[in-house]
Amino acid sequence: MIGAIFGLALLGVAIWFVNGIRRIGAVSAGAPVMGQTGTALVLIDLQSVFWDAGPYSEEAKAGAQTQIMAEVEAAKSNNIPVIALRQEWSIPSTKAVAKLLMKGQGIEGTAGLEMAEPFKGAADHVVVKRVQDGFETKELDRLLKQLDVGALRIVGLDTNYCVAKTALAARQRGYEVEIIKRGTLAGDPEAVEKTHLKLQKEHVLLR
Repeated sequence: MIGAIFGLALLGVAIWFVNGIRRIGAVSAGAPVMGQTGTALVLIDLQSVFWDAGPYSEEAKAGAQTQIMAEVEAAKSNNIPVIALRQEWSIPSTKAVAKLLMKGQGIEGTAGLEMAEPFKGAADHVVVKRVQDGFETKELDRLLKQLDVGALRIVGLDTNYCVAKTALAARQRGYEVEIIKRGTLAGDPEAVEKTHLKLQKEHVLLR
């Protein structure tokens, strides 16, 4: 009897953990965009913990930083809002996944969640996201509606994960989406082509 109870408990923990993994990579649906005509520049996960300690070469970061700051400057010159999405794992199951599989990086309350030094002060608005999809909490939906935004230009980290999932969630809602390739980085460069093909099938523009 005790063995059976223990086995069921382990099964429950395993299911809970797997659900955390599923939630991390899920793409949310939301209300369709209705008549929003503006554009916003979206900076994804440009935080110290990912930028400074991530799997990106200094050369790659230098190139991306130049492009990102050019995008920020152009946005501000044209009165385009700049929105930073800032990762904080805060759901219990996703926090457990982050602890075990992601070196504990990005968990709420830990060090390095602030914007990395090169990008401090760049954003007009900051939205905290809990998973890879920046729309999951609905806060981004509300902000974009408030700002009359119907088109997104995206830069940041990581092409294969948060950038891709946020772009796909945006397309689910009917936003026009453009990813600035030179302003994004990927820890697994070999997977980028496959990611780009998936995004293009959903009519995400790549520039």
